[in-house]
Amino acid sequence: MSVSGRLVRASAVALILAGGLAGTASAQTNPAAVAHPEIWPKAASPAAITDAKTEAFITQLMSKMSVEEKVAQTIQADGASITPEELKKYRLGSVLVGGNSAPDGNDRATPQRWVEWIRAFRAAALEKRGGHQEIPIIFGVDAVHGHNNVVGSTIFPHNIGLGAARDPDLIRRIGEATAQEMAASGADWTFGPTVAVPRDERWGRAYEGYAEDPEVVKTYSGPMTLGLQGALVAGKPLAAGHVAGSAKHFLADGGTENGKDQGDAKISEADLVRLHAAGYPPAIDAGILSVMVSFSSWNGVKHTGNKSLVTDVLKGRLGFQGFVVGDWNAHGQVEGCTNTNCAQAYNAGMDMMMAPDSWKGLYDNTLAQVKAGQISMARIDDAVRRILRVKVKAGLFEDKRPLEGKYELLGAPAHRAVAREAVRKSLVLLKNQGVLPLKSSAHVLVAGDGADDIGKAAGGWTLTWQGTGNKNSDFPHSQSIYGGVAEAVKAGGGSAELSVSGDFKTKPDVAIVVFGENPYAEFQGDIATAEYQPGDKTDLALLKKLKAAGIPVVSVFLSGRPLWTNPEINASDAFVAAWLPGSEGGGVADVLVGDKAGKPRHDFQGKLSFSWPKRADQEPINVGDKNYDPLFAYGYGLSYAKPGKVAALSEDPGTASAAVNVDRYFVAGRAPAPWTMNAAGTVSLKTVDAGAQENARQATWSGEGSGALTVMGQPVDLSRQTTGDMAVMIRYRVDALPEKPVSLGIVCGESCGAAVDLTSTLSGAKIGEWRTAKIKLSCFMAKGARMEHVSSPFALSTMGRLTLSFTEIRLASNEGDAFCPPS
Repeated sequence: MSVSGRLVRASAVALILAGGLAGTASAQTNPAAVAHPEIWPKAASPAAITDAKTEAFITQLMSKMSVEEKVAQTIQADGASITPEELKKYRLGSVLVGGNSAPDGNDRATPQRWVEWIRAFRAAALEKRGGHQEIPIIFGVDAVHGHNNVVGSTIFPHNIGLGAARDPDLIRRIGEATAQEMAASGADWTFGPTVAVPRDERWGRAYEGYAEDPEVVKTYSGPMTLGLQGALVAGKPLAAGHVAGSAKHFLADGGTENGKDQGDAKISEADLVRLHAAGYPPAIDAGILSVMVSFSSWNGVKHTGNKSLVTDVLKGRLGFQGFVVGDWNAHGQVEGCTNTNCAQAYNAGMDMMMAPDSWKGLYDNTLAQVKAGQISMARIDDAVRRILRVKVKAGLFEDKRPLEGKYELLGAPAHRAVAREAVRKSLVLLKNQGVLPLKSSAHVLVAGDGADDIGKAAGGWTLTWQGTGNKNSDFPHSQSIYGGVAEAVKAGGGSAELSVSGDFKTKPDVAIVVFGENPYAEFQGDIATAEYQPGDKTDLALLKKLKAAGIPVVSVFLSGRPLWTNPEINASDAFVAAWLPGSEGGGVADVLVGDKAGKPRHDFQGKLSFSWPKRADQEPINVGDKNYDPLFAYGYGLSYAKPGKVAALSEDPGTASAAVNVDRYFVAGRAPAPWTMNAAGTVSLKTVDAGAQENARQATWSGEGSGALTVMGQPVDLSRQTTGDMAVMIRYRVDALPEKPVSLGIVCGESCGAAVDLTSTLSGAKIGEWRTAKIKLSCFMAKGARMEHVSSPFALSTMGRLTLSFTEIRLASNEGDAFCPPS
């Protein structure tokens, strides 16, 4: 179908489908974005990284490498966008697994399949060509809270919880366990530790940071590095069961204005050093083998193109001798660059470009730029030497992998024990009016949508990028919070009843309600205010319902950050910040449930590593601020040994701005604000039931002319969602097949838009069968939509007859199941 197909907007606005994507000018380099190395701390990679034996081997190998081979070493492709056959030809330096990449596009692939897949890439890189020793790839993954990519792995609490534990030795042991599970599945390199210092919890990646204050980060980065890599030894590779690490994201990714993902840290150099650099010297001193540079900017200049930071500070003053890698196509955001063309980033000191789907074009252009002298041979040689240095230290040239294929290490009892310990130590008791600890002889109701949902407890970066779509069956050997509570009370002669809704058969002695944020990752987790469930306080209603029934309530709050929860705290007899505890829900029960007499088995140890806001409009709030006035201060945390009283809290959220809903267009039977759903032309719309009362709509096109079903609202910026590979998701049922072509479009202004042909998708559906389709936002951008100004994210039109029911229209993560329909 031609993209000139008609779309009706509101009453009769025709969509114009021509035009390109309007770009935004990058900030010009300015004195406020030039670092002065002399004011930064000193550090140095251990001499074992650059020992004479290693350097001599690299020098000999590089002397035989062609410029083509050298350029290839500096480029990393995503496993979903390159095949082993292509790797044989291009011999790139690295392959990574992105958040939604996996063997065969299957996020639930078996560990055995992971090993087979990685080995295929490894064999392709090592296929004999002659001339010199073949160079292995280094295979990278985001193992950020355990080896969270592979089914069956131990999922540790996210960093925000580990920060509350204040236990550097625990961090080292988590690193060791993670490395062993990675080694068992064939991976060489993790993109961690994260040493960000989040200063605004509205940022969707706040949970990846240990604390708002650099003191915790400073004490953790070295132990995590040693846990992952082990101690470096001159002339020898990493010890068996260890992997290369990558300190990230250099620099101030947690310091952007308003907590915006990939935003701009508008701060002084003194604050850049004081707040955001603290985690790097300990990691470098411990031997970290790579550093990942942030997407973000400092005073308007992207870090990936900032030579004063990458070369003068990181490689100079901080003495880093490993290699510097970029983030996902981050080089394309540098002024004057695209995803396939960026000499500026190389010249700034970047050694390896993460070019997941742009690798081929970037290779061709970079090679041409080196040959033309736009990138010096000396700069490429430095990059290649650093990359080879890490490959030698990681043991990749020896290819001895004694742990690979030992799948019993995934979720091993010893690792799960460490994770359970981490859960216990991360819990922060905010309120306790004498209800905790519970007697294990009690009858306990466990309620809330997080009670028996391991995926919700694990959060983002779990099997999928956003952590969505997971079921308990995806976590073998793991235990939900309900499972842990049930086990604990059974041991004491009590009983546990599970009821998400809070309904019960027998009135319980006490209710544990597990609720909180649904999983998210970067940018999808960005929020406008710190209020929990603004305007739709279903969890508060559940707490009040139980309290009204005369049942003591213990709230277990799952979240990736402190949030304004004053009403929920008031409605609770005890309130526990459990953060995102991961796969070992038994750790929660260890602390909440005592023995038969109610004597504690374990006490609370966690202390807030982020300030808890008093009002919803109080972010950013950080210890040390002028007029610092949180609800619960940095370092707060009650315990059984040291209890405390919490008075009734104000339920006035303050002058919080309204949260902007950019990604939910039709849910729970309605179009949530600020969106409206319009049926125009020959379309009629009625309410229907689909498993719940009035939760669906049925749209019918009469076929007597043009008709469109549109979701309309004030323009929103979906450019970040587009680069993040999000998709328009519709859960639908075809009730009458289309007679004529059907188009799905996006409107981005009076004369801007784009459409894709959805005819084959709908025509191939079985009548009466519920299905889900995900159409990539990038499909619309490729056809000319300006994604930074979208006024209608969904416009479905046809000239013919069609009947379609739907229960949900929203943006969703591409988990290998999104597509661009054929033209």
